[in-house]
Amino acid sequence: MNNTQVNATTKPARALPVATKALKVASRPAVTYTGAQQNELLAALPREVLESLFEHLEMVQLPFGKEVFEFGKTMEYVHFPTTAIISLLYVMEDGATTEIAVIGHEGVAGVSLFDGERAMCSAVVQAAGYGYRMKTEHLRAAFARGGALPALLMRYNTALFAQMAQNAVGGRHSSIEQKLCRWLLDRLDRSPSNSLKVTQEMISIMLGVRRESITAAAGKLQDEGLITYRRGNITVLDRSGLEAYAGECYKVAKTEFDRLRLDVARC
Repeated sequence: MNNTQVNATTKPARALPVATKALKVASRPAVTYTGAQQNELLAALPREVLESLFEHLEMVQLPFGKEVFEFGKTMEYVHFPTTAIISLLYVMEDGATTEIAVIGHEGVAGVSLFDGERAMCSAVVQAAGYGYRMKTEHLRAAFARGGALPALLMRYNTALFAQMAQNAVGGRHSSIEQKLCRWLLDRLDRSPSNSLKVTQEMISIMLGVRRESITAAAGKLQDEGLITYRRGNITVLDRSGLEAYAGECYKVAKTEFDRLRLDVARC
């Protein structure tokens, strides 16, 4: 009886939780220098600075519709898109939404430099793809060390503000056709091809206008040979013509991002 009790009490415990945890860590995709360089801001960092972030960076899939962060909530992660496109949205109390900016491989979403800082808008994946994320606490620690990272983030913030300002101005003074041209060009700048998968309903929600208005505007652009539209696919045929149609609404923000790229190249 005593032997039975001893054997029962000395029987080693199962270590399933530990093994499961180890399996999850082992299956996490490794961050590579070439892979991280698919994001322009990360690519602009000196190699030693970028590699110092590897232990905190995680490659993640960003499916269409995923909410990266929500208005009024603290931001746990900062995202550096590579192939995904993220929309920054302002949501009204009645649920109506308006896009205030768009972020792709040129930028970063969710920068939070103060502990407990809350999001002033929502961020939703509009074009599925991939990106890298890291906890905001690790970004704050890297920012506090100074060097190239803070300079790049602040320079990018200036370019992003220019985009938001032009979206606000364009929303008040531009025609529906000009708004649509700018919206398409913003995505074209962040896409690998001249074709976009998007519905007219989605565009109308992002621009805060009636769907019928988008249908009429898209039809006009198609009649003029600038785009073709069929079953949720828009293909841009004449980019220069689209830029001319968009006018100042697009050019000012584009110029600021071009300046950002020049500054990034000098880093």
